[in-house]
Amino acid sequence: MATNHELTLYVMTGCPYCMKVKRFLADNSVTVPECNISTDTEAEQTLIAVGGKRQVPCLFIDGKPLYESSDIIAWVQENLL
Repeated sequence: MATNHELTLYVMTGCPYCMKVKRFLADNSVTVPECNISTDTEAEQTLIAVGGKRQVPCLFIDGKPLYESSDIIAWVQENLL
């Protein structure tokens, strides 16, 4: 399903909740641009500046942060599948 939303998924290397979201996306053939705050300090600063905290996974939907792996998966199920 096509989306009219601007999406970016913020993750961190080794984060089990990030892996849960990434596995769900892969299993459902959903592609979302990804920023890894472990390797990209600019992405980390953007996450903190926009989201207000350094918490991953975080899905930015049209510039607004959505935290918690289960909430991200539920949003994808409702809006992208």
